Amino acid sequence: MKKIAWGAITLLFVAAIVLGQAQQKSDERFDSLVRDDFFAGMDGDTARFDRAMKTCEEELAKNPKNAAAMVWHGAGLYVKGGITIGKGDYANGKPMVSRGGQEMADAVALDPESVQTRIPRAAMYIGAARKMADTYSKPILELAVGDYEKVLQLQQSYFNTLPTHSRGELLGGLAEGYWRLGNYEKSTTYLDRLIKELPGTPYERQAKRWRVDLPKVDRQEHFCLGCHMGGNS
Repeated sequence: MKKIAWGAITLLFVAAIVLGQAQQKSDERFDSLVRDDFFAGMDGDTARFDRAMKTCEEELAKNPKNAAAMVWHGAGLYVKGGITIGKGDYANGKPMVSRGGQEMADAVALDPESVQTRIPRAAMYIGAARKMADTYSKPILELAVGDYEKVLQLQQSYFNTLPTHSRGELLGGLAEGYWRLGNYEKSTTYLDRLIKELPGTPYERQAKRWRVDLPKVDRQEHFCLGCHMGGNS
């Protein structure tokens, strides 16, 4: 099967699943129903990606206010719209991107105190911003860092007990988001936290490298280190 050219936006599902592990264990998360199919879609299995979208749609048909299903469905639409635009089909792609963004916004509005809505939208927008001009990326980056800041607030009481990967991806996402916005002071704050709180890890090494000269970091770089780190590292 031909692999889909998802590009940088594939990082949505890496970040969303890894960071989703930070949800308290007692919570049953909707993403557990769709994540494997979404990951298979990232590897080119369009049938499984479509199945994940159908799972979201079936859940929303039963419960239109299921915010977790809504944010994942919106993220999927955003991805599909971006791919359609990449093929030159703006007429069909733009409405999908717009609808996906609205669904993600609606999901966050329905459940603003949940990492299940905040993390997927933030990860999606930071991934998408990597391929955009600054003029277009600024509004979605501002939403993304706001979402991640909210997640950090929600996790404050137990953040230090989370796996290295969960902490590194969240702090790294904030560092990258602020860096892309040109707010080097805020970005440096999170890079310094990574250095201090995650010594001896790839996150510390990455943060130290970026910390040398933030304005000179290549705009095609990203801080996310991916799912290869593992949830318990």
